[in-house]
Amino acid sequence: MATKKKESGELVVARNRKARHDYLIEDTYEAGLALMGTEVKALRMGRASLIDGFAIFYGDELWLEGVHIPEYVQGTWTNHTPRRRRKLLLHRSELDKLAVKVQGSRRTIVPLSLYFSNGRVKVEIALATGKRDYDKRHTLREQQDRREADRAMSDQMKRRG
Repeated sequence: MATKKKESGELVVARNRKARHDYLIEDTYEAGLALMGTEVKALRMGRASLIDGFAIFYGDELWLEGVHIPEYVQGTWTNHTPRRRRKLLLHRSELDKLAVKVQGSRRTIVPLSLYFSNGRVKVEIALATGKRDYDKRHTLREQQDRREADRAMSDQMKRRG
């Protein structure tokens, strides 16, 4: 089931945790999605997967691909295909900035989370650069060192107090 953020009134449907591990996130944007009715109903049930998702330009429009929204259980012939291409809704200025940044570089656009904001489906996308294997290992080592330092500090505080 989807998780609710109490402070902002947002209902998070899906997160792409692997994106923060595989990519170095540079900028984030909030985009709307052009969806069919059965896709919205399936999302309200809290079902979606962003694991293989990415965004790509076709002409001057940005499209989200590889995102899996399963078919709505009570849907009939109006049901959608689970991995269809979905149009991202952004302002023209944001689209132009993204197009310039992505063109001719190692950058890509990945979805980070899919959520409802005031009843509308939004997706948080990020301009990201792919990490190399040694970058991933370095990040994991830093996290482990930070955890060990925090643990040592809390042990010292327990001994003192």
